[in-house]
Amino acid sequence: MRNIAVLSSDQDLNDRIQKIVAPFDEDFNAIFLGDRESFVQYLNYELPEIDIINYRTEVDETLEIIKHDPWLHFGGSIVIFDHENEEELLKRLGGVNIVALIQKARLESYLPKVLQVLRENRSILFQRDIHALLQSNLSGTFEIENDPFEASVYSNLIANFLFNSNLIGLERKENFYAALMELIINAIEHGNCRVTYEEKKAYLRENSDAMRLINEKNQDPEIQNKRVHVSYRITPRKSSVKIRDEGEGFDWRAYENEYEVDVDQLHGRGIMMARHYLSRLTYNDRGNEVSFEIDHIDEVNVVPRVFTNMEEVSFEDGQVVFQQGEKSSHLYYIISGEFNIIANGRAISTLTPADIFLGEMSFLLNNRRSATVVTVGRGVCIRISKEAFINAIKEQPHYGIFLARLLAQRLDQIHEITL
Repeated sequence: MRNIAVLSSDQDLNDRIQKIVAPFDEDFNAIFLGDRESFVQYLNYELPEIDIINYRTEVDETLEIIKHDPWLHFGGSIVIFDHENEEELLKRLGGVNIVALIQKARLESYLPKVLQVLRENRSILFQRDIHALLQSNLSGTFEIENDPFEASVYSNLIANFLFNSNLIGLERKENFYAALMELIINAIEHGNCRVTYEEKKAYLRENSDAMRLINEKNQDPEIQNKRVHVSYRITPRKSSVKIRDEGEGFDWRAYENEYEVDVDQLHGRGIMMARHYLSRLTYNDRGNEVSFEIDHIDEVNVVPRVFTNMEEVSFEDGQVVFQQGEKSSHLYYIISGEFNIIANGRAISTLTPADIFLGEMSFLLNNRRSATVVTVGRGVCIRISKEAFINAIKEQPHYGIFLARLLAQRLDQIHEITL
């Protein structure tokens, strides 16, 4: 069971949330926290993967704390709002890992959908609990109803995963999300729902919300039963995504030259945005399936504030970071590059920025180094002394809990290797 931290002092809202979470009691448990101090303390020491925030202007200070500490909050936030403009709210929430924005009036409709998605997609949600998987591959599939809200939840999950795992930076995360959403919405709107350019243009003359048109189309049982199929594959170097709708397809060849695309046309804007932000975008002949890739960065996207003024060390290809049997006096925070771990002459793993630290076990246990570390290509690390790390934990106690989790994962990984 996963705990969900809820920041809300509104008892009526809390009762509504509790009632919605109750059917998911085998998977989720809501912990209600009525003030900023208790909420931040809970994030500090429990590190929940999901929280629910009742947005009010005074909550902005809490969000700033979350934004500026990459280890404080590494899952996702469900933000409940009242009458705020959604676009303006998204700007204020920039830097927070949003899973979903839900208007209070729609809570009973949308929150169960989010919880259902989270329950069915544990691996893509609980990012830093699965570092070991990222050393091989991670793959999965989604089936999305003709629902833009559901599309946004899935798009956020994938984008947050890549960002939190140090595979893409913040700007690329936002661009990736925008392009992914555009392609999925195209699949829903123009693929499954068969909305034409002329039909949409005429509809918008009298209606401001194009999503209502999708809802109207879904009144047809044949359309309502159609799904958008999304599959993904995440490797250490790149991610691949495939989106397929159940529509008749379209003539994608007419949009191959991005300079000739009219951004107001039916498919033009989505294709142009996707080509700009993504790599190797291709369609099948029919035009109802699009595939693309995004290359990963080879460096960390956010350095914890307490480490930013510490010594940065560069290593060239093949350079030894430390030798097996050496005394341990420093811990290394990985900024960029790859590092081979060699024990007793045997290569046992390769660490990247997604793995966060080098040499943490012997560092904490006052032991000699248990393995030799050799750089693959050029690498950069922050060199942290024991005194500096202890002072960092004094300033941010939850860093110690985070490191303990990381150690547990590494030990579990070593156990799997030796079996």
